[in-house]
Amino acid sequence: MRRQALGIAIVFLAGLALACGSSEQQAGTKPGATPNGATAAGAPSESEVVDDARLRGADAEVGEWLTTGRTYSEQRYSPLDQINESTVKRMQEVWQFETGLGRGHEATPIVHDGVLFITGSWSIVFAVDARTGKQLWKWDPQVDKLVAKKACCDVVNRGVALYKGRVYVGVLDGRLVALDEKTGVPVWQMVTVDQSLPYTITGAPRVVDGKVIIGNGGAELGVRGYVSAYDAESGKQIWRTYTVPGDPSQPFESKALEKAAETWKGGEWWKIGGGGTAWDSMAYDPELNLLYVGTGNGSPWVRQLRSPGGGDNLYLSSILALSPQTGELVWHYQTTPGDNWDFTATQHMILADLKINGRVRPVIMQAPKNGFFYVLDRKTGELISAEKYVEVTWADRVDKGTGRPVENPGVDYKEGLALVKPTAFGGHNWHPMSFNPKTGLVYIPTHDILGAYRNEQNFKYQPGHWNTGTDFNVFGLITKDTVSGALVAWDPVNQKEVWRHPYALPWNGGLLSTGGNLVFQGTSDGRFVAYRASDGEQMWEQHAGTSIIAAPVTYLLDGKQYVSVVAGWGGAFGLVSGDVSKGSAGDGKGRLLTYALGTGEPPAPQVVLDRITAPGEVYDGERVYHKYCATCHGGAAVAMEGMKDLRKMSPEMRNSLGDIVLRGALRGNGMPDFADVLTEADIAKLRTYIDHRREESGLN
Repeated sequence: MRRQALGIAIVFLAGLALACGSSEQQAGTKPGATPNGATAAGAPSESEVVDDARLRGADAEVGEWLTTGRTYSEQRYSPLDQINESTVKRMQEVWQFETGLGRGHEATPIVHDGVLFITGSWSIVFAVDARTGKQLWKWDPQVDKLVAKKACCDVVNRGVALYKGRVYVGVLDGRLVALDEKTGVPVWQMVTVDQSLPYTITGAPRVVDGKVIIGNGGAELGVRGYVSAYDAESGKQIWRTYTVPGDPSQPFESKALEKAAETWKGGEWWKIGGGGTAWDSMAYDPELNLLYVGTGNGSPWVRQLRSPGGGDNLYLSSILALSPQTGELVWHYQTTPGDNWDFTATQHMILADLKINGRVRPVIMQAPKNGFFYVLDRKTGELISAEKYVEVTWADRVDKGTGRPVENPGVDYKEGLALVKPTAFGGHNWHPMSFNPKTGLVYIPTHDILGAYRNEQNFKYQPGHWNTGTDFNVFGLITKDTVSGALVAWDPVNQKEVWRHPYALPWNGGLLSTGGNLVFQGTSDGRFVAYRASDGEQMWEQHAGTSIIAAPVTYLLDGKQYVSVVAGWGGAFGLVSGDVSKGSAGDGKGRLLTYALGTGEPPAPQVVLDRITAPGEVYDGERVYHKYCATCHGGAAVAMEGMKDLRKMSPEMRNSLGDIVLRGALRGNGMPDFADVLTEADIAKLRTYIDHRREESGLN
């Protein structure tokens, strides 16, 4: 079979995925009906409730998992050691719960009082009995399926927060909702975004001193980023901190933004968003009283479009240290000044105390997309060290004096095509890392993907559509031979790799490390694996039936240690990787898998899912397809499990393609129309390309 060079949509879409908005919701809506499967129960007692004291002391609660990173420091380490390097061979699945949903499942479970709280696709929340896997309640926010058009990276959700008898969830359409912990009935709902704009929420909220903290996404389509705090009891907004300056002819919201505006030169970035969305990671230091928030890429990606005079474009791709009481900026560190490549700093941040050069220093650690592992002083933001944790070709090093990367020539792609590593998928993306204080190592799920960047010719801002300014039809040749992944154990003090476990595919799951000298990870090819934390030797694996991209947790009930992980293939790479990862989805069913030690012999090794090589060369119409269709229907027209594979369209649907794409014939099914950007001539090109792909795939 000839190879097909997929458009740069596939190479770039690190934060991409679904082009598939929604009516305004009123703030402060009344509680809805009791959700399906809910069980009636009273309010939790004071001894059961998760309050500020318990969140601050979560490290001592070894049997529970009370916040997304287990503790405010986000280390994702548990001291539990009943399951350890000697006993893990007896670990077996004890139950599984099927969500009934397809698409990407990215949530980290919260575990409290014998209940697991998870989210699936479309921001649906489940409460599950932690001993048996029985559903206790389910809450469906009834997201308008057309909102998927606004979601860059699948209709995913990374989990909930728990506080004082309520479960808090950010909904894809921009709502923040408080649910009753025992019943799942909504207590309050607040709309946190302008729903006429392409904002989404996919990240897990955090609760700090009675405030629910939430950010948003949407920079690929053109929005201005911010992070907000809401009163946990009432839902009232307490503060909002914008991450990039707005219209400079208007008063700035803060002195920090007035300063940031000096680094945006020329252009009218505020009319096309600016970007800087805080769509995922946060951490909190109670002793320093600092909230750390990671910010994202520019909107558009191409700096010369949003800021033609140059400049660092603060506070894109930065770590922000904020006051949790007011949202005021205390310090910032920008990992990629003037970001041109979608090198977000929204990736997982970890707080730890490390002995460096003979003294213990409080640090914050991050492996953002740009390929450098950063260790900063978390009091001041001072750079301590930064080294490459994956292959990096866009920059030679990070200058220790200035804290700035030293860019290699030609990588800004002003003069034409630039081949760059990492890509917008990142050397590491949203998949959580883990720090094990016993080994002193950080465990990183890394990606190696060949990338190519080129400016889009005659760029014109198109409201509600992708506005990156890059040409999604440059050929990055994403094939089985040009992508891979690895689990890397990294020494953050000496800034060097200690061990690695390679994978044939990228986009493997987040990580958990434990006091039993183990590291747990799910994989793109559908396995759940345990490694020895000290040296990386594989100790155990079991097939999951579907790919795992989320991070595991562990907890203790009735004296027994359990390990749970949410499984379900999707997200940015899953949606656009086409045949490279075809088969990774397994049966395509989202599920929550739970394991514990068994008494019998360990199960026989499971067979890994097959992978198919990528298809042939570009054909006429690919440019239109990859710009407007690939983020839902897959690279090279090879759809992810659960999505419509256009190669398999019926003759009737093929003949009605114009009605569907231009006139909204299937809007009720979540398929938007593109009449504002496409024409009948474009539809003819699409038909030609899809027909070619059907024939090439042997589907005629």
